[in-house]
Amino acid sequence: MSRFPRSITTTVRSSTDHLREVRHFVEAAARQFGFVDEDVSNIVLAVDEACTNIIKHAYGGSSTGEIRVTVIREGTSFEVQIHDQGRPFDPESIHPPNLKQHLSEYRRGGLGVYLMRRLMDQVEFSIHPGRPNEVRLVKYLGSPSAHTGT
Repeated sequence: MSRFPRSITTTVRSSTDHLREVRHFVEAAARQFGFVDEDVSNIVLAVDEACTNIIKHAYGGSSTGEIRVTVIREGTSFEVQIHDQGRPFDPESIHPPNLKQHLSEYRRGGLGVYLMRRLMDQVEFSIHPGRPNEVRLVKYLGSPSAHTGT
């Protein structure tokens, strides 16, 4: 593992045009931290889902907002914090989907939070009036990959 700063941050406009920049930023940090390809892909997908939800729901598709993505690396913990100033939401209102029903109805979308929780070791939302919304995604180096069923 090479030496790197404990935390790094990038800020992008709330537009899907900037998701590629976020994906590359997180991918490079995860690779440098020592994750294998599968874990890198899982982390990038979880961050992409979180940012897409922010763009679509918190900012209502407006590209005038900002999304700040911070990667914090300490010990075996790789944490991605995502902040926005968009509309808050109640994370308790998101229930696990019925995947059979979801697929049988050919529904698009609606699986973002579910995917984040399946792909990462920890997912936390911090929503407080007057403060930026925060999503925390944590993956531990050496933890089993999400699709192995653990």
